[in-house]
Amino acid sequence: MIDVLWLKAVIKALILPPTSLLLVATIGIGIGSRLPRVARLLVATGVLGLVVLSIPAVAKLLMQSVDTSSTLEIAQARTAKAIVILGGGVRLDAPEYGGDTLGTLTLERVRYGAHVARLTGLPILVSGGSVLEGQPEAKLMQASLEDEFGIAVRWVEARSRTTHENAVESAAVLRKDSVDRVVLVAHAFDMRRAVAEFEAQGVSVIGAPTGKPSRSPARVLDFLPSMSGLQGSYYATYEMLANLVRVVSGNR
Repeated sequence: MIDVLWLKAVIKALILPPTSLLLVATIGIGIGSRLPRVARLLVATGVLGLVVLSIPAVAKLLMQSVDTSSTLEIAQARTAKAIVILGGGVRLDAPEYGGDTLGTLTLERVRYGAHVARLTGLPILVSGGSVLEGQPEAKLMQASLEDEFGIAVRWVEARSRTTHENAVESAAVLRKDSVDRVVLVAHAFDMRRAVAEFEAQGVSVIGAPTGKPSRSPARVLDFLPSMSGLQGSYYATYEMLANLVRVVSGNR
């Protein structure tokens, strides 16, 4: 039986850049002898789209379009009862660590969550299971927080595999200790969706976004294609799609 999450991962890879744009260009090459005009259009669309989305300045604009969050105010954060840090991916079988370790996004969230915990003294819940394979994100997050940052973790939610499940499972854990207001740590680009999921479970949320786009003036390098630009565009377009799905499904 096919794992639904595995199927979703494949579909996501196919419809998001760069794969979708490469497919468009490849189709154009494939039909070049039969429909030359259409072929040229498809190839140009695929290549130009890939170049544009690889420009950091474009990625920044896309990120800003999906980011509705505000920088966390510590005074407001102290009115919460706990900090919830959402997993953002695992790096599988890292040779230098002798096994699975935190992915880049998760490590950024853990670091910021530790920072907020030091400033507020609030207890921490880490949330994230084993999405497709490997160790549960929450277990790795707990180990990092406690062993590397010296921050204790009170709750470990290691069953969830999606943002929706993060909210459902975390709310169930927090409810047992009468926690109904939290500081939620995630990236700025997916904070809107994460907040909506938690509030749908009756949890009041104070967003603590990390990775917010810089407001510094643009540089020449910001207009030259790069892998970081393409990655930023990938995250932004994914959130656009995810938020559209939420609206269409009625889960605003």
